[in-house]
Amino acid sequence: MKTRALILAAGRGSRMGAETASKPKCFTLLQGKRLLDWQLEAIRNAGIENISIVTGYKSELFDEGLPTFHNPRWNETNMVGSLFYADDFEGNTLISYSDIVYKSEHIVKLNQAEADITITADSKWESLWNLRFEDPLDDAETFKSDENNQLTEIGQKTDDISNIEAQYMGLIKLTAKGWRKIKEVYESLDQKQKDKMDMTSLLNLLIDRGISVNVVFIDGGWCESDAYSDVLAYEKEIKTNSNWEHYWR
Repeated sequence: MKTRALILAAGRGSRMGAETASKPKCFTLLQGKRLLDWQLEAIRNAGIENISIVTGYKSELFDEGLPTFHNPRWNETNMVGSLFYADDFEGNTLISYSDIVYKSEHIVKLNQAEADITITADSKWESLWNLRFEDPLDDAETFKSDENNQLTEIGQKTDDISNIEAQYMGLIKLTAKGWRKIKEVYESLDQKQKDKMDMTSLLNLLIDRGISVNVVFIDGGWCESDAYSDVLAYEKEIKTNSNWEHYWR
């Protein structure tokens, strides 16, 4: 069965500052192209043509000619909330954050995974976080897996770098069965818990409930633009380092 892709693009991205005063976060330019356009290019180059977008902030500006789902509560919910406005999961669905860029080969590798719930994680995360932060541990969170590449812990603060095998990238693949598992867990929460639930918290909750989360590890070739300082850091690195391991092109 063919995979469809869903890009979660509802948020404003307040840490982008003035950059998102009049446009969605995914409209931010990186290397002369919107983040959204890099995502669409990588997904299509991986052979996935069925692409939808969850919009929210400045939704009227999206004119890609693609199916959209609207999250009217974009300012009150997180990524998980946006996901449930696209509650139409039949077959395989590849879910992407809208503030990341990545090589199409990462999409191919993720799409080949057969587990019901699979995420990608970057084993070379530390060099990227060193570029973005004075102290990577100010932002990086725990990530642990077992010998079968099953996730055992994610999303906790730590002051011990040995607790971080990799960093979650914001890419997930679900089968229809995987989606039903997530929906069952999500529906067991009260509204306040639902609104506050972010993706790593959801993944941790799945693990706590005994639900397997498979990990596909990659080595660089992607980056996250959470703040405009990230964009500036990447532009500078690309100019000065022709062998930057996180370059996504």
